[in-house]
Amino acid sequence: MALLGLLLLAGSAFAQDLKLDDLVNEALKNNPEILAFGSRIEGARQKIPQAKSLPDPMLMFGYQNEGFNRYTLGEEQGAQWMFGLSQQFLFPGKRGLKGDMAKLDAESQEAMLELLKLRTVSRVRELYLELFLAYKNIDLLRERQVLFARVEDLALVRYSTGKGMQQEVLMAQTEKYMLLEKEAMFRQKIESLEAMLKATIGREESATLGRPGIPSTQYFPYKTEEAVQMAVSHSPEIKSRGKMSEAAETRVRMAKKEFFPDFSINAGYYKRSGDFMDMWSLTSTINIPLYFFTKQAPALSEAKAGHVQAKQELEAARLMITAAIRDNISMVRSADTLMDLYKNGLIPKNAQDVDLALSGYATGRTEAIVVLSRLKTLLEYETQYWTQFTEREKAIARLHAITAGLDLKPGGEKK
Repeated sequence: MALLGLLLLAGSAFAQDLKLDDLVNEALKNNPEILAFGSRIEGARQKIPQAKSLPDPMLMFGYQNEGFNRYTLGEEQGAQWMFGLSQQFLFPGKRGLKGDMAKLDAESQEAMLELLKLRTVSRVRELYLELFLAYKNIDLLRERQVLFARVEDLALVRYSTGKGMQQEVLMAQTEKYMLLEKEAMFRQKIESLEAMLKATIGREESATLGRPGIPSTQYFPYKTEEAVQMAVSHSPEIKSRGKMSEAAETRVRMAKKEFFPDFSINAGYYKRSGDFMDMWSLTSTINIPLYFFTKQAPALSEAKAGHVQAKQELEAARLMITAAIRDNISMVRSADTLMDLYKNGLIPKNAQDVDLALSGYATGRTEAIVVLSRLKTLLEYETQYWTQFTEREKAIARLHAITAGLDLKPGGEKK
């Protein structure tokens, strides 16, 4: 009895619905790409103080001797120990620009991390919906297997009484086996989807994930232009591209600064002995950008080209986001129309046709091929209804990721 209780408990645990919110939270916590990008951002942040720091000072020490025959310190004027310290200083404004570039690069990476999180959530939702659809298709196949089995039984009865042909029995059996084939294919698809979902949420265990519950219908009350404006205002991708453009503009300003020289301050101390006094020195060196026509000028042209590229990539991102929003909104509207057509028109009407065809076949007024054809059509309409439902919810999941601020409650309420 105890063993039976454990088996029943295990079976009930396995039958529990797979929760979408749990998968989303697990993905945000354990997704390898998100974790790797977090470390990447930490590295980018550490570049900021490095970029703003002064170059390392240089320490010099050595000895100067007169002649090669003996140690002449204290005997000859030029014999001395030498110690020096030099520090390079960049032209005013250069260190600040370097720090700004590093900061903008880090902020761009932070925005890209937010985009990665949104896309990961969208990916989890889409895989969850695909998994739900695979299970739902198996349910539909099993439900319709009952009707195909009924046709097979009627065909056997008609054949045994001489009212039907053996070909009708074979057709019914073939259709039944084709349903079993489709079910096997959907089961293989479930395994593939679970593998992809586990990779997305960062889970390594081999146990099955369980069956998804019926997803809540998400209503989309936003107009196209409203959604586009929301995306442009809040999209992490737009923010990231904007930061890249600002960084490119800062590089142009930095390239212009490179036409101005840097300088170093050098301090020296010379230790002598005997009757000779110690010496000290304070000097400055300045680099001369003499070859600006082969170094600074091309570097400035390169920076300007990079700035133009960054601005064009920002504009391209805006256009791509706008196109993606229009495309997904179109998919939502099309799916709404088709779902209504299937639910309130094609499926109930075809279900009536199937009932009439089955009654007619039982009495010999309808041929088997007609019944089988209508059954296949009914199954196709039911499958298409749930396919459109899934595609609709996937489109809304993508819209959520694109707009980065659009959050919908079931029932069409705006948060």
